[in-house]
Amino acid sequence: MLKDARLISAEQVIETEVCIVGAGAAGITLAREFIGHKTKVCLVESGGLEFDPQTQALSEALTVGDPFLSLKEIRCRRFGGNSNLWSIKIGKGRKGVRYAPLDEIDFEKRAGLPYSGWPIERSHLEPFYKRAQSVCQAGSFAYDPDIWEDKQAKRLPLNENQVVTAMFQFGPGDIFNQQYRDELSRVDNITVYLNLNALEIETNESVRTATRLRVASLQGQQFWIAAKVFILAQGGLENPRTLLMSNRQQTAGLGNQHDLVGRFFMDHPLVQGGDFIPADANLFNKMPLYDLRRVNDVPVLGYFKLSQEVMQRENLVNMSTVLFPRPSKRGLKAIESFKAVAQALAHGKLPQVSGQDFLNIIGGIDYVMLANYLAATKNQSLLHGFHRGGWSELPNNQHRFKVFEVIHQVEQVPNPANRVVLSKERDALGCQKLELHWRWDTDNALNIQRSQEIMAQEIASSGLGEYRIQYKEGLPKLGMPAGTAHHMGTTRMHIDPKQGVVDENCQVHGISNLFIAGSSVFPTGGYANPTLTIVALSIRLADWIKKSLVRADTNLLVSSHC
Repeated sequence: MLKDARLISAEQVIETEVCIVGAGAAGITLAREFIGHKTKVCLVESGGLEFDPQTQALSEALTVGDPFLSLKEIRCRRFGGNSNLWSIKIGKGRKGVRYAPLDEIDFEKRAGLPYSGWPIERSHLEPFYKRAQSVCQAGSFAYDPDIWEDKQAKRLPLNENQVVTAMFQFGPGDIFNQQYRDELSRVDNITVYLNLNALEIETNESVRTATRLRVASLQGQQFWIAAKVFILAQGGLENPRTLLMSNRQQTAGLGNQHDLVGRFFMDHPLVQGGDFIPADANLFNKMPLYDLRRVNDVPVLGYFKLSQEVMQRENLVNMSTVLFPRPSKRGLKAIESFKAVAQALAHGKLPQVSGQDFLNIIGGIDYVMLANYLAATKNQSLLHGFHRGGWSELPNNQHRFKVFEVIHQVEQVPNPANRVVLSKERDALGCQKLELHWRWDTDNALNIQRSQEIMAQEIASSGLGEYRIQYKEGLPKLGMPAGTAHHMGTTRMHIDPKQGVVDENCQVHGISNLFIAGSSVFPTGGYANPTLTIVALSIRLADWIKKSLVRADTNLLVSSHC
């Protein structure tokens, strides 16, 4: 059932068994795993069912260091979390997100990559990935190109000892913010509290057990939630914030006895790689595998990555390489000229069309007409990119396009200096705001540069064409402001409490009933969008919690008969 916390009387204590904080992909997945069980669950969400600017303002934060995307704009305080912001057009009028699992190497301790290594292996997570595919309503758990290829869509003939083709899948966002919301509203043992904000976790005197969560609405009423188990599922920034704000019993914050909470912040920066110029223009007609399209009704997109052998041999971080076709310079100039004319007309002005503008528009009319039609009718960008595909279905692409733009989504080396801390400023609830300290390391850039060089060498040796790498001040050109809203690492997983905030079961070290879900527990982030792994880990955590509750009830039953 759904409840609006603004209508609840202040100062009361809500009793439950499992309290989940945050109704994004992690929290919703966790709650759904208790459907059909007797366990009493409450799911706490800061926002409501619609966007509210006052609630969203609670995400305001300061960034110190290199330019980074606005932390207020790239976190959605609303039921469904950031699924409300997913904007990739996946067909049938739906918007969604890319899915891919982490690679096997992402879980390994790697020479040359400090702080790497998960306490679990990829093989351990495999069954949970398969269950996550179903939750995300993506296709089968198949991310190699084999089942997505056909006679018209084949992978490029690259040396797979060097560079391999892999696949992204896509799933809809409305399953989290609409379908699963409606599902949870009909379940008796799960209560979703909307417009309710976590302020602080209280523990017993020994700080070994969490006892209550102090919560409040923006309207001023405060009350508590008492539970057997607490799970923070607020994302890579709010999870550490809640721990740091819970500092009455431990002055540094819960789980922060070794100054690790908030450290090792990572994202997936985008690198503007440059241009891939095909040796034969007909290649533009032979690459539907690398376009966002539906295969067996599943949206997929092919991309490149370095082989595991190359990464291990050269001590390289992981990265994906995606290709987007771009028209000739005439086509690009045509778009700019057409936009100038359209903007003038939209403002009731007579457009000033030079002879060159007219020639630009006429010269690129086929691309301009199609691009502007799609922009007007489908709300699409004028150039193909992460938000839309379909270019491989166009005829005569050998005349339409001249180059592929190369975009890399890259792994960020874990660095304890990249961190979030509490600032001196306070929000409308009186809580300290966050402050992000983030810099793009030169060593990380040089690592990516070596990966680009290997990619360029393989493209050249295959005879496919030339990859002209774009540099800025001698280093890979990082998109600025950086970030893709994949916030990771701030409550990292490690079996040693001196090296991680949570253990291999996502339990906060030293606190028996406090757990963390989401990408904040990732020790390393690979290049893959984190949502599929977030959902897989949430399913795994739900299984662990259910078993723990059964064990606790059994022990209680035994002790009562002694």
